[in-house]
Amino acid sequence: MSVSGAESFPTVLVVDFGAQYAQLIARRVREANVYSEIVPHTVTADEVAARQPVGIILSGGPKSVHVEGAPRLDPAVYDLGVPVLGICYGAQLVASQLGGEVSRTGRGEYGRTGLRTIDGGGTLLGGEPPEFGVWMSHFDSIVTPPPGFTVTATTDDAPVAALEDRARRIMGVQFHPEVVHTEGGQRVFTRFLHEVCGCDPSWTMDSIIETSVASVRAQVGDGRAICGLSGGVDSAVAAALVHRAIGGQLTCVFVDTGLLRKGEAEQVVEEFQRSQGIELIHVRAADRFFERLAGLTDPEDKRKAIGEQFIRVFEEAAGGITDARYLVQGTLYPDVIESGTPDAAKIKSHHNVGGLPDDMEFELVEPLRALFKDEVRRVGEELGLPSEIVWRQPFPGPGLGVRIVGEVTPDKVATLQEADAIVRAEIRDAGLERDIWQAFAVLPDIRTVGVMGDERTYAHPVIIRAVTSEDAMTADWARLPYDLLERMSSRIINEVPGVNRVAYDITSKPPGTIEWE
Repeated sequence: MSVSGAESFPTVLVVDFGAQYAQLIARRVREANVYSEIVPHTVTADEVAARQPVGIILSGGPKSVHVEGAPRLDPAVYDLGVPVLGICYGAQLVASQLGGEVSRTGRGEYGRTGLRTIDGGGTLLGGEPPEFGVWMSHFDSIVTPPPGFTVTATTDDAPVAALEDRARRIMGVQFHPEVVHTEGGQRVFTRFLHEVCGCDPSWTMDSIIETSVASVRAQVGDGRAICGLSGGVDSAVAAALVHRAIGGQLTCVFVDTGLLRKGEAEQVVEEFQRSQGIELIHVRAADRFFERLAGLTDPEDKRKAIGEQFIRVFEEAAGGITDARYLVQGTLYPDVIESGTPDAAKIKSHHNVGGLPDDMEFELVEPLRALFKDEVRRVGEELGLPSEIVWRQPFPGPGLGVRIVGEVTPDKVATLQEADAIVRAEIRDAGLERDIWQAFAVLPDIRTVGVMGDERTYAHPVIIRAVTSEDAMTADWARLPYDLLERMSSRIINEVPGVNRVAYDITSKPPGTIEWE
């Protein structure tokens, strides 16, 4: 059951035609303080009508409208009287389905392109300069608009770069307003949402919190809830939000696996038990996890062992709360999108409590289910959580167990904790903490020869990994300043026993992954 409360907000549906930017479009809509959801292109007109959206945006897509099997929109959607905005492939689909002509002119456009408005740019582009830069990525072009449509912009190679049927409130742009490279792109969304759809800018942090609190109270009533608190951003904000709603009816279970970052366990206990006043069961289970990991070197075996052990420890702790019927999960909207099924509320192994079994008889409470990561952080700030928790970087469920290549031992964890703490401290002191998606240390299962104090050493190397990303689907290695890398290397070698070499990973994703295992 979803209890985000988002259903009470006017909604814009983003129809996904397989473009890499569908989530970005949805986020741009929300930045205009309007709630958005992503739906597949197979959605029917009846399903759209049942959702009662205030607007519909058709995303771009990787195919040509002329390719056999290319995704289509149910044509009856255009007759619902709901404003429609097509972007790139979505604009071509509007033209193709409503009687215009889309053809392969042999002059595609990719990257930054100069766009010229016609007769003031119409509704979407009104107020923009006569010529400005936009981001293009298409080969086919709209050459003839459908009956009733007016061309409002053009480029050297796209005779119809923007078009509008103002009477039917159906519009399209060949460029991508959702990317930062398009000048004034956010203003295009704002005009469509506010002027064409008539949306009130009601999707704000205050309204999100207020609605979510009311939804949690309505769902839980006078019952009891438990939350598997990992210390990560998602579970922390979910716990704080539910606690605001039901207070002492919430109990958090924090399993200290011994595989957390340096000082993390103490910070979680201090913040939630003492500062937030939340009832917290602190389970110190490091010995059990190390015993379970003994002799394991395969990363999948380690993940499975850590997940299974977490389940057993959580079950034991939660079993003492016999009257709890509700389980709080930090499920985010990208989790729901990726599952792509009506039963997206199932507890999945990547969720913050480590993958609980399906036969646990709890009703899920998911107050963040409608939110993207950046929105979760903003909610956390509004709830008064410290920045150290709200802006904590993503951390794998198995913890340091998958940042240690090979067998995981207490000594290796201690070494990695110290090295990782130095990496994160230097990133923070350099003012780069919010520019970097993740920065951490990795301990490989090798030793290297070195010289320290005129003596030969044979010790561990440490690999530093730092990446930039928006959604973790792709990532680029961070171009950290040389002097910052030098400070990290010098401190790690001088302050962490058993380390004599530091390397920096400059692999992007793809072909690599962000984590090493």
